[in-house]
Amino acid sequence: MRLLHTSDWHLGRSFHRESLHDAQRAFLDHLVAVVRAEGVDAVLVAGDVYDRALPGLEAVALFDDVLHRLAGLGVPTVFISGNHDSARRLGVGAGLIGRAGVHLRTDPGECAEPVLLADGHGPVAVYGLPYLEPTLVREHFGLERGGHAAVLGAAMDAVRADLAGRPGGTRAVVLAHAFVTGGAPSDSERDIAVGGVASVPASVFDGVHYAALGHLHGCQTLAPHLRYSGSPLAYSFSEARQRKTMWLVDLAADGSVTAARVDCPQPRPLACLRGRIEELLTGGEYAAHEQSWVQATLTDPVRPTEPMERLRRRFPHTLQLLFDPEETGAAPSPSYAARVSGRADLEIAEGFLRHVRPGAEPDPDELGWLREGFETVRATGDRKAELPR
Repeated sequence: MRLLHTSDWHLGRSFHRESLHDAQRAFLDHLVAVVRAEGVDAVLVAGDVYDRALPGLEAVALFDDVLHRLAGLGVPTVFISGNHDSARRLGVGAGLIGRAGVHLRTDPGECAEPVLLADGHGPVAVYGLPYLEPTLVREHFGLERGGHAAVLGAAMDAVRADLAGRPGGTRAVVLAHAFVTGGAPSDSERDIAVGGVASVPASVFDGVHYAALGHLHGCQTLAPHLRYSGSPLAYSFSEARQRKTMWLVDLAADGSVTAARVDCPQPRPLACLRGRIEELLTGGEYAAHEQSWVQATLTDPVRPTEPMERLRRRFPHTLQLLFDPEETGAAPSPSYAARVSGRADLEIAEGFLRHVRPGAEPDPDELGWLREGFETVRATGDRKAELPR
């Protein structure tokens, strides 16, 4: 069986205020063309279809169009909701849409209810695990506590229990939206950590033949049966060196997997340039980037006048301007943004307590209150996103 694995479309997203609508439409055209040209038997979309819970009308129109086109090809398609999607909104009409071969899996209660496909070698059970926010789904899985690993582990236990009751030789495919240990993140993914570790071990997917993962925006292989497709477009300059692709996966009769990358069309290349402004404006080595989307980091000891205007005369698509002055002998103190960069919300809050109470560490009760507070805010925000406006 030939599967096309993609994820993290983020329909409606822009790139540093540059519209990506046409680029996303070109990607969806490409996806449909690949399905037709490569004899794809099923399409797997592993979450973050939209960029936000309340997508704009243009994004909804793109999604509606591709649903009709995939259904028209007669190729089964399985979608799961990601942490950017509103699960309830994405899942509206799932029962009716499913009759057209487009299967929306957004309800945690349906984790162990597979989409059943078949080829000449027998059945293939495709399980869709939507993004599982621990605070919101613990009760459903009978858990009093636990984070991402616990809830995803409980969902996979249900999958394995269902699979055990199916005919021998049934091949199992799982879609999941999670941060699996060993994966390499980018700057453009929304942090899913609250009150602890966000990652889950790869072993949680033991017992299935292929796990189509979403959430991380770089295409990567954690194991032959465990892969991220990555996003089809770059959504931050941290992805400048990433090759944007989908996975074309062949699932053999014995459940073994071979996979090849299919490149996605890009609106324009990305370039991260660094140096003094005069070097960037005159250096011949930068000529290849004149039509790229540019992030420029200026190292001039003194901030130049009108730097963005000057850069755009050579690089008209300069979108981001950063300053990192060369050493001048004095050691400036790092900015607040630099001090907290890469730190989780809970760590920042702990640091604040240490700052206002020098020499006193937060006690266990205080850490518990902080963790509970962050989890409550996250859960409240997710519930509000589900409410009708």
